[in-house]
Formats: sequence, C-alpha cells, structure tokens
Amino acid sequence: MSDSDQPSQGHLRNEIARRRTFAIISHPDAGKTTLTEKLLLYSGMLRTAGMVGARKGNAASSDWMGMEQERGISITASAMQFPYKDVIVNVLDTPGHQDFSEDTYRTLTAADSVIMVIDAAKGVEDQTRKLFEACRIRRIPVMTFVNKFDLPTRDPLDLMAEVEEVLGIQASARNWPVGSGREFCGVIDRDTNIIELYTKTAAAGAARPEVEHIGMADAAAHPRIGESLAAQLHDELELLKEAGNPYTREAYLAGEVSPVFFGSAFTNFGVEPLFDSLIKVAPCPSERKATTSKGEDIIVEPDETKFAAFVFKLQANMNPKHRDCVAFLRVNSGVYRKELSVKHQRSGKKFAMPSPHSLVVNERSTVVEAYPGDIIGIISKGQFAIGDTILEKGDYQFEPLPRFQPELFARVRPSDLGKQKGFQKGIAQLGAEGAVQLLYDWRNPQGEPIVAAVGRLQFEVLQYRMEDEYGVKTMVDMLPYSCSAWLEGDYETFDKPTTARLVQDADDRPLLLFGNRWEKDYAAKNNPDHKLLDIY
Repeated sequence: MSDSDQPSQGHLRNEIARRRTFAIISHPDAGKTTLTEKLLLYSGMLRTAGMVGARKGNAASSDWMGMEQERGISITASAMQFPYKDVIVNVLDTPGHQDFSEDTYRTLTAADSVIMVIDAAKGVEDQTRKLFEACRIRRIPVMTFVNKFDLPTRDPLDLMAEVEEVLGIQASARNWPVGSGREFCGVIDRDTNIIELYTKTAAAGAARPEVEHIGMADAAAHPRIGESLAAQLHDELELLKEAGNPYTREAYLAGEVSPVFFGSAFTNFGVEPLFDSLIKVAPCPSERKATTSKGEDIIVEPDETKFAAFVFKLQANMNPKHRDCVAFLRVNSGVYRKELSVKHQRSGKKFAMPSPHSLVVNERSTVVEAYPGDIIGIISKGQFAIGDTILEKGDYQFEPLPRFQPELFARVRPSDLGKQKGFQKGIAQLGAEGAVQLLYDWRNPQGEPIVAAVGRLQFEVLQYRMEDEYGVKTMVDMLPYSCSAWLEGDYETFDKPTTARLVQDADDRPLLLFGNRWEKDYAAKNNPDHKLLDIY
C-alpha cells in the first residue's frame, strides 16, 4: 500500500471509536456461552438461539468443536465479529474450564474489556477468581453479569458483597432485579428508575421477550409486581443508595469498580441492558506496549496509519471442509487492506498478507478492511507462532504472551504404528496452537516429545482431536511429575535433585520437571543464584 493509499487519521479514528473488543469469562456452567449466543440473537445474526445442552435445540453457535457440542462446555476460545446497533463488536468467548485457562489468558491479551458472568446461586467460584486476577494484572476493565436469576438465587446484596470481598474490587449495581426465581420478571435501571418488565415469547429464550416499561411509582399497582414485591424493591434500592458504591466511567476504565447487571441469559431477561451499557461505556481500542529490536520500550497508538497486529491464537481444523490452521490476529494499529505488504517481525521475512477472514463460528467471510480492535483469521502454513508481531512498517515486537507452567506430563503415542506420519503431523499442529505444550529432553531435543498440560481434560481433548481430525487413535502414559518451573541461570551449575528432569520447551528454554511441590521448593532453596519461574 502506497502512502497515498493510507487512510486519513480522521477516518481511522472514527472506525476505532466504533470498535468494542471484549472477552466473556466465567466459571464452567455459569452461562457464558449462552450469553455470547444471545448477543448474536440481539444483533440480528441469529433468528433463534440454540441453547447449550438443549435436548432438541442446536449447539451453541460459538462452540464449533464436536467435543464441545457433545459436552456443552467451551474448550477453545472462539472469536466472532458482527455489528451490534451502531458499533462493531469483536467478542471473544473463552474456555470456562480451568484445564484450559492458558488459552483464556492468551485470549485476554486481545481484549480491551471483559464481561464476567457469575451464577446467582453459586456466587464467585474458583475459576472466576483466577480469571479476574488475570484481568487485574492486565488492567482490563470488568463488567459483571449476575446470571440465572430465573432460578433459585442467593440474596443479590450478598452477591455484591462477595464480589467485593473475594475479588477485591468495588461493585456498583447499574440495575437491580425485580423478584427472583419464578418471580423474576424484570430489572430496574437505577439511573432512570424505569422498570423493564419482561414476558417470554418463545421457549428456552429462542427469541426476544416482550418488554413493558413502567415507572417505579407505578410498580405496586401493576398486577405482575404487586405491593409486596414493590415494597421489597423500594427497600433494596434505598439501601443501595445509602450503602452502595458510587459509579463513574473513569473508575470503571481504571479497573477500580465493576458495574453490575442482573438477569437471565436463558430467558433473555436483562440481557439487552447489559449489552447496551457495554457498547456505551466500554473502551474502544487503545495504545499497546512494544519493544524495539534495540531493547527500547515504545507505545503504539491505534490511530497510527501503518498496520500492526499480533498473533494471539492458532487453531487447526476449525472447519472440516478446509482442514487448515487459522492464525487469529488482533489488529493494533492502521488498516488492513487487500494485498498489504507486511513483515513477519520474528523471522524478518516480508510477504503479502493472504486474504484474511472474519469469523462467526466456523463460517468465514473474506475481510476487505480491518481496523484496530478487529480480530481476523489468516491461513497459516506453519509460519506463524503464538505471540508473533506482523508489521507494515517499523522494527518492534508487541509484549510477549505469557506461558504458564504445566502440571501434568505424559508420553503420547499412536495405537497403530502405521499411523506415525499422521500422529507426528497432528501432535505438531496441536502443540503449535497451544492445545498442549511439547517438551524435549535436554540432551536429546530431536527425540520423542513429552506432552505437557495444565489440566487432565487437555489430554482427553488431545486424544479426541487426534482421532477426529487426523484419524489417529492414541495411548497416553502419564509420567511421575506434578509441577514444573522454567530455569533462569546457568543450568550447568544448577544443583538438580536426582529425581527431577531437565527438558526444554518449544522455544528451547530450560524447564525442570519435579515429582512434587516439596522437591521444587527444596531445589529453589538450594540454588539461590538461580530462579525458578512459574510464568515465562
């Protein structure tokens, strides 16, 4: 692209202002994927919503992998782009299961904000706490949706208090539930005192509910609310006014307060107010940190006219019709246009970018233009790795994506030795996309890899995908190690416990495998001149 073809900064800034790129996080079964699908419904991308786990309905639209559809859980992070009202939404639906938290952490690097989904009956659960901490580290503003209010719930005031106590952030209710369980019939906007009263129009929330707007003063006289529920609502709102946390957009953007919304993704009650608030107050794409080849720290502004992006995810075999690998890129600055000439910063090679795709589930459409905040997918033939920087001009690398210590280790081999070629292809692709980590003996890096994972379910997914996508049945032999750490320092002088094992990761960095935590702590104590790192 010549300089004369570059977009004006005014046009670029207008497009940036229209973008909202966010991730949805939660503990498993809190309703995260269902909420993602309802965003598609409200945007007009779906005529009816198919529920996760529904007996007769379709699988959720963001769950493309067969195993996800069978189990009703999200295993991979899906990326979708579509218009919602007057903005362009890039939504990242992340894995909820803790065994796939590393994929979620990587995906969060591509998000500008987060919706955190909490089950109204269970409150803040373990995985929610871990994911929120990842958001805190990256200073990502978090909006909270307390879901499943159509079922038996805990007291909403107790839930607010738990969010503050467990997550260490102020919670400010932006709306409030009218009733709960079977009596849940709407939400009241705390700024306007207007109640949105809902009536289901289709089973299982397959369509938008009917909405009636009434003032708080008229609540007691309404037959669906009545005097008792109206009095309870009045008392709760008064208590919030006296003891609740104030809300400002500045405090939200700074990560000091989480605006809280209540509803039911299953019935669609309270869903639209959440989405409308998100596009109104959530940040558009902003600056990103990078480091030049000379080691200098710089800031890359989104309205810089030269295209820059980074790879945050690789996914093989998303669509059985294509059987290829898609590299997911987050655009950080400039504009992608057809036949754009770019540089692969890690290798230094220049190339014309292949036509990228925008994705809604496994349906691909060719992208004509992509702006900061957009998530695009391009076909990878092995040239891309997670964390790669792609530049139209310049000499810098965006911040590296974190890698987390694996805790489970195994030898994986094909059940049929005649399938060795397919096995090697599959294990290499799944390792490259981060589905598992591949480790190699320090003294024999060309040998058979050790397959490492954060959680046991990753091995189940590995076996499922090897058979489903590569036609190779596998056997998994677990190894006697339960924790690990990257070694920083001279490995020749490191006093290694006799039962520990020194390996190297896919980037040739030394990693120590330990039989238990005590052994790891003992090694750290005996080697004060070395560092053992849990995150690299």
